[in-house]
Amino acid sequence: MNTSPLGLAVIGAGRAGMIHAGNFLRSVSGARLVALADPIPETLRKAGESTGLAALHADYRAVLSDPEVHAVVIATPTELHEEIAVAAAQAGKHILCEKPMAMTTAACDAMIAAAERDDVVLQIGFMRRFSASFQHAKSRVDAGEIGAVVQVRSLTHGPSYPRPWMFDLKKSNGPLAEVNSHDFDTVRWFTGGEFAEVHAIAGNYRCPEARTEFPEFYDQVLLTARMTNGMQGCISGAQGVQYAYDARCEILGTHGLITIGSLHENATVVCTRERQLQQPSIASWTGLFRDAYLAEDIDFVACIRTGRAPRAGGRDGRAAVAAVNAGNASILSRRPQTLAPS
Repeated sequence: MNTSPLGLAVIGAGRAGMIHAGNFLRSVSGARLVALADPIPETLRKAGESTGLAALHADYRAVLSDPEVHAVVIATPTELHEEIAVAAAQAGKHILCEKPMAMTTAACDAMIAAAERDDVVLQIGFMRRFSASFQHAKSRVDAGEIGAVVQVRSLTHGPSYPRPWMFDLKKSNGPLAEVNSHDFDTVRWFTGGEFAEVHAIAGNYRCPEARTEFPEFYDQVLLTARMTNGMQGCISGAQGVQYAYDARCEILGTHGLITIGSLHENATVVCTRERQLQQPSIASWTGLFRDAYLAEDIDFVACIRTGRAPRAGGRDGRAAVAAVNAGNASILSRRPQTLAPS
């Protein structure tokens, strides 16, 4: 096995991209960050300053033609994922693609086919599978400690206001994709089933300026699901909630319950002379899942080295995209939507 360091490039130098960049720059053994790409000059400049890299490119194609790059992290807007991933596979670069995998299942299929044809790893950025608390819960579910799983409830409520491009569902697929992709994967992972039917309701409660131009935009959504194995799923998503970054999961079994996550940043509670109890809440996903991102990046390199299939591959990403699109169709039609077998 080749033990020389793998050269990694990050395409898309936003928040998620720079988490991966920092990991490969400092913390992933056997890998090194060699290039960054982003079409926004100011974003690229800041990324270069923070990493000290000289190989900075406005066009991702320059990364793919670099012989020092063996693998890429794709952390661009979702609508660009298919184009970049297919081109990366054709260039022989292994791929870690951030969620959502793509806008459509057809795009996912093209990415999967390209990776298989060109024999490269295609991993999807479902980092919650690498979180210690999620892995611990999964081991106890698999051990049968709560009996057979009956229902999985997963929620993600983000404190930040939606970016303007997210208002257009044709470019973002809405909060079900941007916020809740991890929840779809969580429900599927813990139930062991595929999505058979979904029913979603949604509304725009916090973004009044979007209502005229983008009447279909929603910042709050509730989705229920029937899985192919008879288990139940429930997903809650929200943007702009302001109170905290809120990511929690509840797994209900025939004779037990497992809960994951908390609103509390730490265990410190302050009692003031006004007789109030104060405890800090979690501000951002960047801190909450920092260790999971690192574990994900380490495992990506291990998959490349050993030929092992990734924990979250293209078909896992496709399943979430199919459920997202069915959920959006349910919102528009106000009817449940049945998913075709994958």
